[in-house]
Amino acid sequence: MKGVLVIFIALLCHQLTAQEPANLVNPFIGTSNYGATHPGAVRPHGMVSVVPFNVTPHPGNEYSNTNNWCSNPYVYNNKWMTGFSHVNLSGVGCPDLGSIVVMPTCGELIVDVNKYGSKLSEQKAEPGYYSTHLERYKIDAEVTATNRSGLSRFTFPAGKANILIDLGHGLTNESGAHIKRVANNEIEGYKLMGTFCYRPDAVIPVYFVLRIKRDNMKSAYWKFHQQLPGARHNWSSSSNSYKLYTKYNKELSGEKIGACFSFDAEEGEQVEVQVGVSYVSIENARENLEKEQTNLSFEQIKKQAFEAWNKELMVVEVEGGTENDRIQFYTALYHLLLHPNILQDVNGDYPAMESDAILNSQKENRYTVFSLWDTYRTVHPLMSLLYPQKQLTMVRNMVDMYKESGWLPKWEIYGREADVMEGDPALIVINDTYRRGLTDFDVNAAYLAMLKHANTSADNFIRHDNEFYLENHYIPFTKEFDNSVSQALELYISDYNLALMANEMGDKTTHRKSLQRSMGYKKYFDKDYKLLRPVTEEGKYMEGFDPLQGENFQAANGFHEGSSWQYSFAVPHDTKGLIRLMGGKNKFVQQLNKCFKDSLFDMSNEPDMGYPYLFNYASGEEWRTQKQVHDCIKRYFKNEPGGLPGNDDTGTLSAWLIYSMMGLYPSCPGDMNYTLSSPLFDKITIHLDTSIYENKQIVIESQRKSPDDIFIKEIQINGHPYDRFFINHHDLIKTGHIKYKLGSNPKHQP
Repeated sequence: MKGVLVIFIALLCHQLTAQEPANLVNPFIGTSNYGATHPGAVRPHGMVSVVPFNVTPHPGNEYSNTNNWCSNPYVYNNKWMTGFSHVNLSGVGCPDLGSIVVMPTCGELIVDVNKYGSKLSEQKAEPGYYSTHLERYKIDAEVTATNRSGLSRFTFPAGKANILIDLGHGLTNESGAHIKRVANNEIEGYKLMGTFCYRPDAVIPVYFVLRIKRDNMKSAYWKFHQQLPGARHNWSSSSNSYKLYTKYNKELSGEKIGACFSFDAEEGEQVEVQVGVSYVSIENARENLEKEQTNLSFEQIKKQAFEAWNKELMVVEVEGGTENDRIQFYTALYHLLLHPNILQDVNGDYPAMESDAILNSQKENRYTVFSLWDTYRTVHPLMSLLYPQKQLTMVRNMVDMYKESGWLPKWEIYGREADVMEGDPALIVINDTYRRGLTDFDVNAAYLAMLKHANTSADNFIRHDNEFYLENHYIPFTKEFDNSVSQALELYISDYNLALMANEMGDKTTHRKSLQRSMGYKKYFDKDYKLLRPVTEEGKYMEGFDPLQGENFQAANGFHEGSSWQYSFAVPHDTKGLIRLMGGKNKFVQQLNKCFKDSLFDMSNEPDMGYPYLFNYASGEEWRTQKQVHDCIKRYFKNEPGGLPGNDDTGTLSAWLIYSMMGLYPSCPGDMNYTLSSPLFDKITIHLDTSIYENKQIVIESQRKSPDDIFIKEIQINGHPYDRFFINHHDLIKTGHIKYKLGSNPKHQP
């Protein structure tokens, strides 16, 4: 009987553990199909992520990526690994970082990245941990992370073993590094990174300290050396292009440099490698390492990382759905919390925006990697709902960036502005956050910054076409493949948010002017196509218009990474006005329906993301939103490496999935209305931050007889019938309970 009781308790403990949301995360989702996520070890918003680097081109190797362009250090389909990088981005569309690469090897010392790689197998990943087997060397590699440091554990076979620190390869477009040996088992240095999306001024130094927890090792530097014709060389090297420095012990600088440690390993010997990182100094990198790893074992750090993730993910509980549904939901929530990531060191130091100055913030986090053109649509509104204190800190950071540099960020990366994509998205995020009741930031400074962005005509750092736009309320088509319409559409939604903020501030003049500018999209509307069409400086439609030009991210006249179809419904601040332009509800629905039926919709393109919800603006057609949202979830999102339809864009696609699985969506950022669809789960409990919101939780329940019951038959709010498909954010917070009755047939379908 005692044995049965032990087994029962063990099974019960297993079930409780299995229900923890961190156990439902699959870090491999999005690691192929250009999702650009990674399965590496990282903590929520962590500065450091330890990621297997497997995108080094190696012609002729069947396990190596040789042709595909990669913006991330890891692609699931590639099996040829060249180490673990320690500073990385997730879900972005341009390559950068992917540096400070550590690689264990066995046997002959080889320092040429084209020759020392290994096929990887037996991959495992969970929040805060990754492991794999390096088949070539029979090494088991495991990695975990603290907020600002990485820890690797390599289990070697008997024989000669090596640990390489390669600063010569990565994803960055910058080059140059410096390295110095400071002890028999420790090196320090820095690596230049940056020029994200080819912005030449966005150069970033990352400083590091690397320490190997082992004695009795031989060490050396290496440096790539281009042999000149006729030159004579007298060094020992494992390749003709790399010079080994076995007796030189000071410091080394160059483009393709590295260091190596060699020793005789016993069978099954485990060696740990610690890497501390800072964007301020080597001294801070060492302090980050010592403060976060001293007296902690690998298993302790791994456990702490898992617990940190579990605590963050427990903010939402879901019941019902399939196991794959729950895995996709919690993985999306996991991806949401990777960026923005912390920039400040343990002592509070961080690099100021667009400056060489070092500032200090010990009271709260300083975040970085603000991909605002992507994230204003889904990420930041969702952060305001689920993690409002973090969202407040992020807005404070954005205002501080204005104070430091004179401008709010657009696409900020480690204290530099990359100026990627269009528009003026910071205005949207600030207004949206403020109107959700999160007002504990320097509102006056934020509003002055918003006015500066909107009203500066010449030499506008953010709105490059602002002089013409301020006068004419549109951006003209002036050359082939410009992004004029895309840029204008983004300015319209920014100006709409400025108008809302001006109203909050009692600034009636700015409210009126900004709202007027936001309606300028009508200038582009061609009633013959019922689409938006580029317009010249003379106010005439561009000739040779092809509404399909730009499909599959090809260049297009007037549109950035998309066609007219993928932008023509992207006026969320005036959907009702767009319906009138198109000739009324029926013609609007017909045109929108054509977008889905003819595969003109692109789930991976941000301006398209709200399209499935637009049917809610046509009374009687709301069932189409319910159908399209569920169709998008099933078609584009899966529990597999290719389970995202494209770049996650620092959590943007993942946030869309979270919203859609819960059955609500912020149809227009800045506007406080969510538009409703049918939830995928039977019950969703959102635990609200009671330091911000009065209510403790929001419960969303669905009654259905089968998983195919996706159509809304009835909505109840706190037990009372509700006949609308929109709900205000503040009402949602106060409401606390939404209940759906779902069926298999549309309620209003003719």
